[in-house]
Amino acid sequence: MNIQETEHFLTQYKDENELTNEWYLERMREVKDLNEYWPTTEELEFGARVAWRNSNRCIGRLFWQSLHVIDERQLEDEVQIFEALLRHILYATNGGKIRPTITIFKPGKVRIWNEQLIRYAGYVTNEGIVGDPNSVTFTKVCEELGWFGEGTNFDVLPLVIQVGDRKPKFFEIPNSYVLEVKIRHPQYKSIDKLNLKWYAVPIISNMRLSIGGVDFQAAPFNGWYMGTEIGARNLADTDRYNMLPEIAKGLGIEMDLNATLWKDRALVELNIAVLHSYKEDGVSIVDHHTAAQQFKLFEQKEQEKEREVTGNWTWLIPPLSPATTQIYHKPIANIIKKPNYFNQKRPY
Repeated sequence: MNIQETEHFLTQYKDENELTNEWYLERMREVKDLNEYWPTTEELEFGARVAWRNSNRCIGRLFWQSLHVIDERQLEDEVQIFEALLRHILYATNGGKIRPTITIFKPGKVRIWNEQLIRYAGYVTNEGIVGDPNSVTFTKVCEELGWFGEGTNFDVLPLVIQVGDRKPKFFEIPNSYVLEVKIRHPQYKSIDKLNLKWYAVPIISNMRLSIGGVDFQAAPFNGWYMGTEIGARNLADTDRYNMLPEIAKGLGIEMDLNATLWKDRALVELNIAVLHSYKEDGVSIVDHHTAAQQFKLFEQKEQEKEREVTGNWTWLIPPLSPATTQIYHKPIANIIKKPNYFNQKRPY
């Protein structure tokens, strides 16, 4: 516990919830008497939502107040934690109408080794990498624990959970819990034939949540995808699925010269396909232009509350046509405020 951070957080909690000074003094007495800060469920909910509001890398902060917070700090059994993660996946997925959700586990006790709860495996073969190159190291970790996938491009990795100093355990996610979207284009069937797909819900599970001087090492959270995260990064980056050459080939675009802008043209069509597929399947997603407009509205609302909006410009600008959004043309202070989510060292 960091008493200064606890005092700062509880002051913020008091002010934004219009509580009295008497409440604050009594709450701080409780903390000091115990020599420990254990947030109430209400304080935990507020802290997790404000952490989203303070997330400098996130363009989707307009909806920070809608975050559904699940308090699972009482769990110390791997099977029960796995079941809680399945509940999170099911609730957040909601048949495609995705709900922003966070599940918070006991601090200093629980770790989830996965980068995201749902992620595709990556395998090194004689013919190159099959699946997601970003997952090669973690896939090997899972195999060392005893898990083996089918070796396809889209094998869902198991959940790896560690409690305290105990050996980590892996649990396979039942197929029925993983909603996936087959990527197809409204016009170009050559893209359909690539048999691409992606999962519906991005549930970040490797970040540390800091609230009032307490660090929660396991607090998986999700919103919904911005289309470019899939179409301009996951499926397009050369160190990920690297699909732009295949898409350009299928579209008949000359690739011998950069001046043909074949990468740009393929990138646009891939992003059209992603947005089209998710929307046709009824799965929540947002295009980067709409997301930028939503961020502008978020800025306006924060200014009305006299709160400074901070952000990491390099993360807020979309990877596709960034100069067409107002974020590109406006400086923003990259000041870190707490509560917040932070990177943490891999446990493997």
